[in-house]
Amino acid sequence: MLFLGCEEIEEPKPWIRVERPQMLFTDTTLLDSYDKGVLNWRLKTAYLERWADKEIVTVRPVFVDIYDSIGERVAFLRADSGSLDMTFTYVYAYGHVYALTPKGASVRADSLLWNKKDNLVRTASYVRVVSEDGDVLQGVGFESDAQFDNWKILSNVTGIFQDAAKRMKDEDKRQAEAERLNAPPSSSSAAPAAKPAPAARPNLPKPTSSQSARPPRPAAPANPQSAKPPRALPMKPNPGAAK
Repeated sequence: MLFLGCEEIEEPKPWIRVERPQMLFTDTTLLDSYDKGVLNWRLKTAYLERWADKEIVTVRPVFVDIYDSIGERVAFLRADSGSLDMTFTYVYAYGHVYALTPKGASVRADSLLWNKKDNLVRTASYVRVVSEDGDVLQGVGFESDAQFDNWKILSNVTGIFQDAAKRMKDEDKRQAEAERLNAPPSSSSAAPAAKPAPAARPNLPKPTSSQSARPPRPAAPANPQSAKPPRALPMKPNPGAAK
């Protein structure tokens, strides 16, 4: 008996090219951004990748510490993921974004975009802000400076204010006090008008030693019984007169 068998020959598989990132870090990685030699913010992540045909760097998660002009950390930002370019002209954080401002307000949003050109942080998504006083503000759209020191919600703003009645009363009291201090003086509080000067008295001569200061007494009337009529004098004849 003749047994014939054939051995199965395996054909070579075609070469499969696997795309891999040009840059890949799977450990703690720090990226610093400077503005005129001063540290502006520092990004910390546990995973970073960059592909050869793209200038975009993808990181996850995102931990950003924000510094002021003297190098003190004033705020921070956290997110699930983020992306930025190699020249650090922008940073885009997305997925459960949380930021804490220097004044103690917290910001929650779906995404936040920092643009180096105008140094502003923006988003067009829904945002919720809890202020340092415990007020809750929410709306659509958000804009802030890079340090989260001055911010605003752009539209559809609603809120819940803590102790609103008391705070409004205190604000009205402060405003009334400010208006009272800035108000012009009223007529009752004005300085009294100056009294008119007394009229000038005539400059009369002072009495001398021979004159009495008292006015002279009127002369007593003459007694009519003692008064005698004047006697008539005899007239002398005028020799030149006509006879």
